[in-house]
Amino acid sequence: MTNSELLHLLRCEVIPAIGCTEPIAVALCTARAKELLGAEPDKITVYLSKNVYKNALAVGIPNTGMTGLPIAIALGATVGKSEYMLEVLRDATPEAVAYAKQYMLRVPATIKVDYDAPSLLYIHVEVANGDRTAQATIIDEHTNFVPSPIPNSQSSNSPKGVQYPIGGTPSNSEASEPLALSLRRVYDFAMEVGTHELTFLLEGAQMNTAAAETSFAEQYGHGLGRLLRPISNSEASNSPQGVQYPIGSTPSAQSLFGNTLFTKIISYTCGACDARMSGAMVQVMSNSGSGNQGISCSIPVYLYAKENNCDEERKLRALALSNLTVIYIKQSLGRLSALCGCVVAATGSAAGITYLMGGNYEEITYAIKNMIANISGMICDGAKPGCALKVTSGVATAIFSAYLAMQHSYADSTEGIVEDDIDRTIRNLTRIGHDGMKVTDDLILDIMTHKK
Repeated sequence: MTNSELLHLLRCEVIPAIGCTEPIAVALCTARAKELLGAEPDKITVYLSKNVYKNALAVGIPNTGMTGLPIAIALGATVGKSEYMLEVLRDATPEAVAYAKQYMLRVPATIKVDYDAPSLLYIHVEVANGDRTAQATIIDEHTNFVPSPIPNSQSSNSPKGVQYPIGGTPSNSEASEPLALSLRRVYDFAMEVGTHELTFLLEGAQMNTAAAETSFAEQYGHGLGRLLRPISNSEASNSPQGVQYPIGSTPSAQSLFGNTLFTKIISYTCGACDARMSGAMVQVMSNSGSGNQGISCSIPVYLYAKENNCDEERKLRALALSNLTVIYIKQSLGRLSALCGCVVAATGSAAGITYLMGGNYEEITYAIKNMIANISGMICDGAKPGCALKVTSGVATAIFSAYLAMQHSYADSTEGIVEDDIDRTIRNLTRIGHDGMKVTDDLILDIMTHKK
């Protein structure tokens, strides 16, 4: 496995995205089906795996003021362009959105959850215009189009039990085996690769930081990032000193949490999530198919390096270490699971920040063990504004984990799922998320879809 192969992997997995990637992927698949049809559909049927459906129920769709799949599908069918990939709704102007809202009423999409889908990430869209039909299918990765399935003749509900054309493959990622990574290989790559090859990671971190600053201007979601945002020296000088708050009143965020680098990192990270989950038209750099993962593994590392005046090389190597650590973990966990991806991605930040603190490979393994010992059970109950709260938990724990690691304080093999071997520890985490929590995932979706 060469450095050039790992660099290619990074470039494939760290890409720009607009909007939450599950409904955006549905819009992308709809756009491709429309393009194959060659006309605006007058009928749309969408089949989704339960994990895609779960992540698309409550999240804001960019520039629409609306949440959920119907408007995402309508935009994909009207203004979406598949060549834009995860930026498929780049052209969703106010005029285009207004048209899509009317179209959604004229051509309501039929949405079905396929509980027998061949992948946790599965999207199949069938469209028609009069007698003409077309279809498109995405499997395993948010932009991975495959030959459309042939319905099994014994199946009563196409595309359940689908079969693929002879010579076709259900997934590009299955056709070529993923690179066999280890944390040691991830670390060595980050330390060895020419930093001129990594500038796109810095651009991505800056892009994500800009998304956070969008959320400070107005209320998005729960507004957690805006609430915690750092205040300037002039603002601080105008604040009352030594104020005592009456019993039962709410103190200011600064008086409660402080105006520190710790607070700044959390505010920017969850601020970017606030904007993105609430439908702001902001571009973010994603990781492993998730914008929130890209945010969680880049902003903390970038801000820590910036505030501590780290040189460009160290900053770039830390970002490479963080991003590739997330990619490594997600290889065995999968694109979608019952474990919260934001929290998993914060593990990358723990590694990157430990390196910026002066840590070597040993201390980085300690930081990751601390993360896995602490927040390994955080469930994913769908994409939504509340994801910012989970981002906050993950990033705060990443900073704690890095700091403890630098004191050589870490969870050892006597504690829970942690083992002496770091790769086995990571695999224990991903086994729980990929294999052990399948029933949990079904229960989460059942609760989400049967609320009173």
